[in-house]
Amino acid sequence: MKKTAYIGCLGLIGIITTEFGVIGILPQIAAHYRIPIEKAGWLLSAFAMVIALGGPAMTLLFSRVNRKLIMSLAIGMFIVTGVVSALAPPFWLLLTVRVLPAILHPVFVSTAIAAAIQAAPPKEATRMMGIVLGGIAIAMVTTVPFATWLAGRINWQAAFWAQSAISLTALLAILIGLPQIPKGEKESLGSQAAILRDPIFVTSSIVNVLLIAAWFCTYSYFADFLGKVKGMDEESISYMLMVFGLAGIPANWIAGRWLGKQLSLTTAAFLAGALFIPFLSIAVGGGIVVNAVVLALWGFFYAPCYLTAAAYLTSAAPGAVAFANTLAISYGNLGITVGTTVSGWVIAQYGIAAAPWAGAAFGIAALVAMALRSQLVARREIRRSCIAP
Repeated sequence: MKKTAYIGCLGLIGIITTEFGVIGILPQIAAHYRIPIEKAGWLLSAFAMVIALGGPAMTLLFSRVNRKLIMSLAIGMFIVTGVVSALAPPFWLLLTVRVLPAILHPVFVSTAIAAAIQAAPPKEATRMMGIVLGGIAIAMVTTVPFATWLAGRINWQAAFWAQSAISLTALLAILIGLPQIPKGEKESLGSQAAILRDPIFVTSSIVNVLLIAAWFCTYSYFADFLGKVKGMDEESISYMLMVFGLAGIPANWIAGRWLGKQLSLTTAAFLAGALFIPFLSIAVGGGIVVNAVVLALWGFFYAPCYLTAAAYLTSAAPGAVAFANTLAISYGNLGITVGTTVSGWVIAQYGIAAAPWAGAAFGIAALVAMALRSQLVARREIRRSCIAP
């Protein structure tokens, strides 16, 4: 039923707001705790690392737990995280409570998708999955910039209170509106993990990590980039985040259509745009209108990053799509960790304006890996044609 999908979408809005809502307030957190911006970036990279390392195993572990129960527990952890973070605890505690809900992040996503699909007719399955994952785009357009706006008007703690309120709304929707859904069949890791021995899938996994790392080298420090390089205040940054997110709405639709026709070309095209436009942003000066236009272009090319990276990976595992989707979440968050960490080091050494160069390096590496995968696919096709009678 659509109601189940929309509840999953609402939950994902709360989760994404918590994960990425910190991006717009990293400069304020760094100033409050008197730490470098790259150290504040651990709040994002550590969160992503937990998902990357534990995602597949945790998803399989909880595959037979009542879906309504596990979704409620996951959202409950995000509420607690927001409340404790809003109290401005010592930085070590802030970092600790940030990573705890990350344990159940991939479990919620996979469970919400499974619940939506199970409650829908087979022909509506893809559409229901799209509704759930639409929570990512909605959060990037609305709640993430709203949290940044609140931080600029009040303080950075207000952003965490807002995140908790959004997650609480999602929890109430789950408890009141979500029916009891039978638990799924427990999946065998061994039967699914066979794809990890496929060279094409391994190469695709490397591409996935490099793609996300390339995008997040700059996006993780987006607010600091706009503040120091473009000279924007906190309120202007929140508006620019909204412009950035709004441009991603048509981008996701266009990318979704193009991926079905030209997977590699579409992936490479959006990657190239997301890599080169940060340099254009540096070059155009400080005019608010021209910067809004450039940031809209940047958001257009950036927004489908998860979609293109996940589609590229799952295309290499047609026989294990569910497990590949779980790995896409983990590898994507590994890419966030790598990109944020490496870019943080580059920023510490050379300043925030050097962050796009780190992204360009990862992007070039991703394009090289994509070329390698194309060669592997071509060789496989040649071998199959030689074996065929």
